[in-house]
Amino acid sequence: MKKIFSLIALFSLAATAQVSNNSMERFPVFPACEGQELKALENCFYNQVQDFVYNNFKVPAALQEKNYKGSLIVLFEVNDQGNFKVIYVDAVEESLASEGRRVFGQMPKISPPTHNGEPTYAKYTIKIAVPLQSAAEIQAQKEAELAAEKAAQEYRPNTAYLKELDNMKYNTFSNPQFKSHLNIPFSHSYYSQFDDEMNQVGANNHTGSKPYAYAEVSKYYDLAAENQKLLKNKQGWWGKKLWNESLVQIQGEDYWFTLNPILDLQFGKSDPSVSSYTYVNTRGIQFNGGLGSQLNFTTTIYESQGRFADYFNRYAESIAPDGGNPAIIPGIGIAKRFKTDAYDFPLAEANLAYTPSKFINMNLGYGRNFIGDGYRSLLWSDGASPYPYFKLNTTFWKIKYTNLYTWLKDVRPEATLDRTYATKFAASHYLSLNVTNKWNIGLFESVVWANNNNRGFDMSFVNPLIFYRSVEFASSSRSGNAMLGLTSKYKWNNQIQFYGQFLLDEFSLDDMRSGTKSWKNKYGYQLGAKYFHAFNIKNLLLQAEYNVVRPYVYAHSEAITNYGHNNQSLGHQWGGNFREFIAIARYHNGRYFADAKITVGTRGLDINNNTNSFNYGSDIYRDYDEQRPFDTGVTIGQGNKTNVFIADLQAGYLINPATNMKLYGSLIYRNFSPATETFLAVKESTTWFSIGLRCDIFNWYFDY
Repeated sequence: MKKIFSLIALFSLAATAQVSNNSMERFPVFPACEGQELKALENCFYNQVQDFVYNNFKVPAALQEKNYKGSLIVLFEVNDQGNFKVIYVDAVEESLASEGRRVFGQMPKISPPTHNGEPTYAKYTIKIAVPLQSAAEIQAQKEAELAAEKAAQEYRPNTAYLKELDNMKYNTFSNPQFKSHLNIPFSHSYYSQFDDEMNQVGANNHTGSKPYAYAEVSKYYDLAAENQKLLKNKQGWWGKKLWNESLVQIQGEDYWFTLNPILDLQFGKSDPSVSSYTYVNTRGIQFNGGLGSQLNFTTTIYESQGRFADYFNRYAESIAPDGGNPAIIPGIGIAKRFKTDAYDFPLAEANLAYTPSKFINMNLGYGRNFIGDGYRSLLWSDGASPYPYFKLNTTFWKIKYTNLYTWLKDVRPEATLDRTYATKFAASHYLSLNVTNKWNIGLFESVVWANNNNRGFDMSFVNPLIFYRSVEFASSSRSGNAMLGLTSKYKWNNQIQFYGQFLLDEFSLDDMRSGTKSWKNKYGYQLGAKYFHAFNIKNLLLQAEYNVVRPYVYAHSEAITNYGHNNQSLGHQWGGNFREFIAIARYHNGRYFADAKITVGTRGLDINNNTNSFNYGSDIYRDYDEQRPFDTGVTIGQGNKTNVFIADLQAGYLINPATNMKLYGSLIYRNFSPATETFLAVKESTTWFSIGLRCDIFNWYFDY
């Protein structure tokens, strides 16, 4: 209040001085101003006061040390005797005010101001800038400002150079992605290296929802330290980039990014084969980064051409889309014809992750997801082509809750209108709970609906709470297809764990009780076990898995609302009507690795010839209400019973851990033995040998 009063008084006094000045005939006269009148005398008076202050004012030492910059305002009078008297000093520092009073107390006596020729007194104000300036310096500054203002009206070439880029500070790259919320590219081989650490007894994490974020894994497995163990002692730029680092890696103040070429170059020979060799020629680029601790992003763009073993080519062409393109490469997408017997299959994936708190993680992307602890997933697999999605992970207490919303395509001719593929949607929920230190259970639900009547992304299915199947039936059972699932994992100890899944598509309790093996009992289940560091051999993982899916699972009464995308199953890649046993061994030592997998299965395929066009329940894109041969007595393997045996061996050397680039060789032996041969079900034994150089950042599945 005191300060406000002082300012009011100051403005009042200044106004008084202005009135006095307006009524005065003559300013006080310094000896140097003799003979000057009017405006010239006024300017001379203020210049003399300014110069006296400049020559006598001493800025207090304490303020000089702080390089103080500011000002003070002095209200003073010159009386009828020509003496100066300070009335008020306004300054932020008392030491400045005291110095102002001292200097004005030393002002020389001058000729007094006059009014009508008679000596009088008048009040004046002056603003003193600190650092001090002489009258000449103040005048020069004003003239320079006027000149600059005038020059600003004309354009002159700008020859100044900013130094913002030169002054940017870069830090030594410390692999910040290992602590980021960026997704670790999902590769079974790579994930197996830290699977044991993630499954320790008592760990409060959730391994059923993949891909993992680096931050999730780093709590249990020191990714940075393990990466450091792999680095080669290379000093040159080429050596470091080839063996240890990203091609471009930049880290600054609260940001980082990497840029890498992505390669998948495979060359092989299969027997039998209509072509002389198989190959994959993929070139791409991957851009990863982080802004602060909450925002991370990745994008990968691939350009690929390739030709595969005959059985894989046949399957790719059997799921070809409408419109003339010859195939869909499983797990990749629509392929164009390349030359006469190969395919061109570009691909792009991206993900933007935002983590506003330790409880919430959001992902907006174009890619694939996986639910489960096994090699296969019956609930949500990564075997289909990438799709747009939004995923919300909520983690608290002993719970991780995943909401996954996806945009899917039906590319069959029946669903294509005006050259536009049909759009459908899926809303999925997965609730994982760590019941005890050893036991985890998970509840799963997914509802698929079509964009009928321009329905769009129906918000009635977007309720974030799990188990709202009643919503589906409230708007008619034909409006959506619901899948329910249960997962469980039990850690016997830190080396042995058991896991399983149960999938329920449709279920009739009465038909189950009757024991008639009704087609309505559409379910599947998975049983599996993992043995880490088997027989106490470090880094040896053994895994066994048994999958069973009854006929007509994943299918629906309206094919467009089946559990599929781009003519591929979102669950198990084989569709329905099969049983399968898988045995896997994985081993790594430093940069060397080896994987072996054996698959033994029975599938019940459709025959689709002139005498038998029944729907036996393996093709999920057929309406299960049409051409179903029988309602009871439905068993796995019905139809064209086919025995499958696949042995897959792979071994190699990790060239660069920054991109997971591997030099490898693989051998696949496949024996496919249908009861009746068809275009797709050809009785043959295939041996397929390949060597390659690959950045292992997603799963290639060749076990069809």
